[in-house]
Amino acid sequence: MIKTFLKQQSGPMTEELVQEPGAFGLGKVPRRLRPAATTTSICGYCATGCQLKLHLDDDGQAINLSPQAGYPVNLGMACPKGWQALDPLEADDRGTTPLLRDADGRLRPTDWGTALDTFVDRFRAIRQEHGPDSAAFLSTGQIPFEEMAFLGCLWKFGMGFRHGDANTRQCMATAVTAYKQSFGFDAPPYTYADLEESDVIVLVGSNLCIAHPILWQRIMRNPRDPRIIVIDPRATETAQAATQHLQLRPKGDLPLYHALAHCILRDGRIDRGSIERTEGFEEFAGFVKDYPPESVAEATGIPAETIEELARTVSEPGKRVSWWWTMGVNQSHEGVRTAQAIINLCLVTGNLGKPGTGPNSITGQCNAMGSRLFSNTTSLVGGHDFANDEHRAKVSEMLGVPLERIPTQPTIAYDEILRAAEQGRIKALWIVATNPFHSWIDSGRLEALRDKLDFLVVQDMYHSTESARVADLFLPAAGWGEKSGCFINSERRIAPIRPVRRAPGQTLSDFRIFRLIANAWGCGEMFAGWTDPEAAFRILRDLTAGRPCDITGIEGYDHLDREGGIQWPLGKADPQALKAASRTVEAGSKPALHRRLFDDGEYYTPSGKARILFSPPARMPEEPDDEYPLLLLTGRGTSSQWHTQTRTGKSDILGKLYPSGAYVEIHPRDARRLGVVANQLLTIRSRRGEMVATAYIAPTVQPGQLFLPMHYAEVNQLTHPSFDPHSRQPNYKACAVAIVA
Repeated sequence: MIKTFLKQQSGPMTEELVQEPGAFGLGKVPRRLRPAATTTSICGYCATGCQLKLHLDDDGQAINLSPQAGYPVNLGMACPKGWQALDPLEADDRGTTPLLRDADGRLRPTDWGTALDTFVDRFRAIRQEHGPDSAAFLSTGQIPFEEMAFLGCLWKFGMGFRHGDANTRQCMATAVTAYKQSFGFDAPPYTYADLEESDVIVLVGSNLCIAHPILWQRIMRNPRDPRIIVIDPRATETAQAATQHLQLRPKGDLPLYHALAHCILRDGRIDRGSIERTEGFEEFAGFVKDYPPESVAEATGIPAETIEELARTVSEPGKRVSWWWTMGVNQSHEGVRTAQAIINLCLVTGNLGKPGTGPNSITGQCNAMGSRLFSNTTSLVGGHDFANDEHRAKVSEMLGVPLERIPTQPTIAYDEILRAAEQGRIKALWIVATNPFHSWIDSGRLEALRDKLDFLVVQDMYHSTESARVADLFLPAAGWGEKSGCFINSERRIAPIRPVRRAPGQTLSDFRIFRLIANAWGCGEMFAGWTDPEAAFRILRDLTAGRPCDITGIEGYDHLDREGGIQWPLGKADPQALKAASRTVEAGSKPALHRRLFDDGEYYTPSGKARILFSPPARMPEEPDDEYPLLLLTGRGTSSQWHTQTRTGKSDILGKLYPSGAYVEIHPRDARRLGVVANQLLTIRSRRGEMVATAYIAPTVQPGQLFLPMHYAEVNQLTHPSFDPHSRQPNYKACAVAIVA
């Protein structure tokens, strides 16, 4: 049945993807790649969006890779993960066939027909008995946005369920919400060229040397001799290389930025023209009068005179100041207001919409921006609003979906989905290309939650992940390098990935799995035009017409290649999109397009003005006490690790570049006080769980604090289940722990 269905599909990629009889079209590399000795693809790890050159054999299979010279993102550079991007495709634990849990509780190989019948029968029965709110999907920022959109539309419009969220909730929800509330749309305003055009670069909770090493290299190319200021509780690799490190107390960000605004407004170091394009300035000016530097010195751990000096530095007339943040801001109990405090500083000083400026959130996962626009979770697909009747009518007409099938509200958030499962209201989960049984905050709760579920489906590259091992049904999915589609990076640049390896066994791309499920469910006609990823791209492209993320001016994948990727927006009917662009030329390359937003002072709010939003700092959800006297910080460990190590753990080379077991950073003063020696095994305990890690004694953390890399499975047994009230993003960065002798 499956083979017949695949062969009946129309579209240019379909026949190319069908292998020999009986192989079910399992990841055949398109023949159009065969004559070329090389092809290109965007790296599938972080959201920097580096382009790689894949070197192919005579059969079109990648045998090696190198970074692409002249690409406007990485300029011929790659981090260790990028150099080893092919390694995970050859892992022994790749899923090669569907697995179904039998009556004895064991996952057994099955065929795709049985897997699809089981999927449809179980989800249909749950929906019939418990309604459209009784199941949810948990997805990813790792798959192309064509696949993300297919999943979200299939689930909500085709299958009739309401809830599903992406694990971009874990990394980018704060930035999304902050931009939406302040600018009227989720619109990161910058281009990476700003890293090379700033006079002052402020990195907040952002360890670029480790998390985004190519962006650190872009800073090193800055000819303006910028002042690099790092605001971070920990003496990270980036902090050690910076001009100045402000080692603030954990979660001291918000009072610090209020104090900076106090100084800037008090001294009149403001940009009147920029302020005229805002709402709420007078209220904000009155609010920050209560935050003189002396009043926040204790909360921030930064002397008042240092705060005064920083305020002068970031508001000096004629200087280009850019602010950049990542998870140190986003993963917080008050991350949205902290991000908006940074946005406010840029607005009042006029550091927005100009070269070398901006409140700039650096995205985590390779396609988190694609998820933000197209996953059909918090925003209606294509950057629309579920609650807007005109948007719903437009989506209905352009996708050929009955209006009544389009929900009027967005999904509940990731944590709310899991809480509903704990409470028995959500009976089934479909997990796609993510591993929450490792990565979710206070992960021990998921073990108990598993027993509450009637049905758990995991769709992944590997059958060995913590989530896959407890599934009722496992669907083997192709990974990066085995399928096509597009990623959108942190600077809004859209670029394609390509299949350069055959997926093993009976593995299918996520796109093909969604087509099979749509057909099996009986809603295949709704997605008849979604024959292949590029056909889906054109549908989604046209859907963005008139939205801030309008990309109707992009012809297709070849156009993206010719331009070195294209930043949104690029509307077909917008003659200013290219006219206003600045072009920089790298040696030996064609001009590369770099565009920033808001250079005209116009925002996406109803008034066209940016909103200045603020609130007083809130107390840390879990502070150290006598029983748990230490504060735990988490973050990225090395540039060789990636998230749960599901892929980087498959590379022997990457494995040699970081410790295989968990380690904990502890200050020498605390080590002496507790009698801890280097390389000693320590038990670290929180109110939720405990783990063992090797002691690494170094003054990288402040006394009273510990640091654990997030990549080890045990770490999230400790973290605290608290969330930003605006974005519902988890607070991974601070919780109370103790070292147990």
